[in-house]
Formats: sequence, C-alpha cells, structure tokens
Amino acid sequence: MFTIITSEEELFCFQVEVKFMDSQKIAKKRQGEIQIVSQMIKLYCNKKHKRNDGCLCEECKKLLDYACSRIDMCRFMETKTFCSNCRTHCYHPEMREKIKDVMRYSGPRMMFYHPLVCIRHGITGLIENMRR
Repeated sequence: MFTIITSEEELFCFQVEVKFMDSQKIAKKRQGEIQIVSQMIKLYCNKKHKRNDGCLCEECKKLLDYACSRIDMCRFMETKTFCSNCRTHCYHPEMREKIKDVMRYSGPRMMFYHPLVCIRHGITGLIENMRR
C-alpha cells in the first residue's frame, strides 16, 4: 500500500527515513566486509605463520587494522562490490601487496572453512561482471 505525501514536512521525514535505512545497509555491508577480511587474514596467519592459538601475529594484526581502517573510510561502499573491483585503490602499495598475498592464499581455501561466504562472493562477482 502506498502513502501519498501531502506536505513538505512529510517529504522531509520520508527522505530522512530513507537515508537512515541506507546508512544502516551500508554499515551492515561494512561489517560484512570486515568479517570476511578478518576470516581470510586469520586463515592466512594460522597456516603461513603457524599460529594455532587463535591470535594473529603482529604483522597480520597490523594488516587487519589497516584493512579495517580502509573499509571504514571507503566512500564507495554503497556502490562497490569488492576492493578489487573498485575504481580507486586506496591501499598503500606495500599493504596492497600483503593483502593480495592473503587473498591469493586464503581465497581458494575459504571454500573449506567458510563455504557460504565463498558462494555469496562468487554470485556477487558474476552479477558484477554481467553489469559491465
């Protein structure tokens, strides 16, 4: 059922509500991206740096903190799918190489540890490729 907006005040309230819903959606998307990057870095650190205590080594902690700060500050979060598809690469070259190493190692192995995340990632990538 549709509601007819009859005044400027109602229009303003509607616009604020839509922006609030959009900001919630973007915040949820940010959290999802942070979760995926965290899982990938943890998998990488556990296997490559032989960490079995559930904690990250210093190098991986720094990378995770850096990645989270980049995700938090991303101005394209509303429209982008993945950082690799982004038109602006905001990572410092050294950190970009480190995150690429993590992605190369963890990406194929994620299917065994987090299969639903991989399936969703694959579907989203296909949809993005069909849009181009």
